[in-house]
Amino acid sequence: MTTVHATRYVTPLREGGSLPAVVEADDDGLYVLKFRGAGQGPKALVAEWLAGELARALGLPVPEIAFVELDSEFARTEPDPEIQDLIRASEGLNLGIDYLPGALNYDPAAMPVEPGLASRIVWFDAFASNVDRTARNPNLMVWHRKLWLIDHGAALYFHHDWEHAGEACERPFALIRDHVLLPFASRIAEVDAAMAAPLTDALIEGVVSAIPDSWLQGEPAFADVAMHRRAYIDYLRCRRDRRAAFVQEAVRAHAAHV
Repeated sequence: MTTVHATRYVTPLREGGSLPAVVEADDDGLYVLKFRGAGQGPKALVAEWLAGELARALGLPVPEIAFVELDSEFARTEPDPEIQDLIRASEGLNLGIDYLPGALNYDPAAMPVEPGLASRIVWFDAFASNVDRTARNPNLMVWHRKLWLIDHGAALYFHHDWEHAGEACERPFALIRDHVLLPFASRIAEVDAAMAAPLTDALIEGVVSAIPDSWLQGEPAFADVAMHRRAYIDYLRCRRDRRAAFVQEAVRAHAAHV
């Protein structure tokens, strides 16, 4: 896992409620910075990290993710009081996604997606309960003629209700019916085994173990960070092992589009 230090605030990206920004870091790279102090709080960063890194491990195209250390002194050069407050509230470790300069928003009418790739993305978004891959808000970018998956902060929404996480891991994901790539995803059942196989216990534990402690502190459902971390591992393992429900739901949803 890469950790960089933000050195320059380039520009805000006024999309959604989290006010992400493009920043330059000490590795000379540009990142889309997701702030820990934004309205969604650290859970959005946890979802970004877990979904992004698990998707990458499954061979899906996700921009590189880094932890970004942010100093509150950054706020001194920002004239917007709202952004100043956001920066001060986000001092410490935040999450950065490699900036794709010149990337275009995905348009399904202009770029049909090959059935195998579409099916793998739909499978993964059903696994991760990703509500943000609709035609209205696809969170897919086209860069160098290649599709890229971005913005997973709204995925894994089970962690907003830990009391019922054990039930949630077994549920189908009904909102898959709104997935922008569902019409192209004719091979969901075929890709199921190949998508699940890399989701080993070791992979899940490794990705969860990398979540910064500061993103997990203060959760009232758990006595300490270790218990909180273990709960994510247990959920993701359950989701993998009980995947038949969300796979069948996605297959039915695709059939309804045909």
